[in-house]
Amino acid sequence: MATIIMAGGGTGGHVVPLLAVARELKARGHECVFIGTRSGFEAKLVPGTGFPLEYIEIGGLNRVGAAQVIRTLIQLPLSILRARALLARFTPGAIFSMGGYVAGPVVLAGLWKRLPIVVMEPNALPGLSNRHVARFVTRALLNFPEAARFFPAGKSTLTGLPVRPEFFAIRPKTREAILTVLITGGSQGSRRLNQAAQQSWTYFREAAFPVKFIHQTGAADCETLAKKFAESGMQGQVVPYIDDMPAAFASADVVVARAGAGALAELAAAGKPAILVPLPGATDEHQLRNAEAFSKAGAARLILDSEMDGGRLFEEISKLSAQPAALKRMGDQARKFSHPDAARQAAEIVASHCSTPPEKVAH
Repeated sequence: MATIIMAGGGTGGHVVPLLAVARELKARGHECVFIGTRSGFEAKLVPGTGFPLEYIEIGGLNRVGAAQVIRTLIQLPLSILRARALLARFTPGAIFSMGGYVAGPVVLAGLWKRLPIVVMEPNALPGLSNRHVARFVTRALLNFPEAARFFPAGKSTLTGLPVRPEFFAIRPKTREAILTVLITGGSQGSRRLNQAAQQSWTYFREAAFPVKFIHQTGAADCETLAKKFAESGMQGQVVPYIDDMPAAFASADVVVARAGAGALAELAAAGKPAILVPLPGATDEHQLRNAEAFSKAGAARLILDSEMDGGRLFEEISKLSAQPAALKRMGDQARKFSHPDAARQAAEIVASHCSTPPEKVAH
């Protein structure tokens, strides 16, 4: 059995799919070693799983300031050398990359050592790292068929995005007297959703609307927002990060979220109706395209970032609350976007491309 390097991180959207595939690989007898940064969410999520995590120092290049670009360019050569040393130490049979700035040095080091590289691209438009290495990869695993044009012909497979099995196990929720609303802007939070949620509390109180909020704010806004939430008298909880997101999904009647690939994959797996607020300015407006697909299928309500405020949030939740049949239809439509076997299929493809390092060849 082989050792496989899991490359990617920074956000939960990168780390969670990596963990899902790592669990499948482990079940098949393979060893998985993660490489990330100390500041990314991999440092929070990976250690508790039992998988080894090694660190490099690298920052982003896309949509960052000039100072960060300079800092990253200075870090890049050393991070590649550090990654190369880790590859020499663990002698992996392959590298599995989710893309992102953390994966860049690892993939470059892997190409230097001529290792098989399997990348997963969650968006219709590949990220910067995956676009740059596209022609060199062994295999590309896609979440959207549109991304195939960025990779060599015959080297891509549509697998969907891996989601933890706990999301697929979520059963349809029986409607209760109090509507439970889950608000999440992703692992780093969303200032727009945080502001809209806070503004909405007055509307809900004045209407005596029976609602409970489960709100993941991200670290930056949590302390202030949690204090104001406690003072508001609203029911629920405001936290920086939800460790057990499947449990939060299971208790929610409707989810308010951005429209990143990871969030949509979880919504689809759980079969949850949603109010989607795409991040404006995302590369090639890929979040807007994602949200449009769900909206056209009747799986979600789409609200532009510029139109989202407390009044609009209250209005949309009130409308949905009055239409329990519509909520059920939305959840059913969302589930049609799910890929239950994505993690298993990804693991099988990664394992099939593993090489046997020279150090492990029997003489």
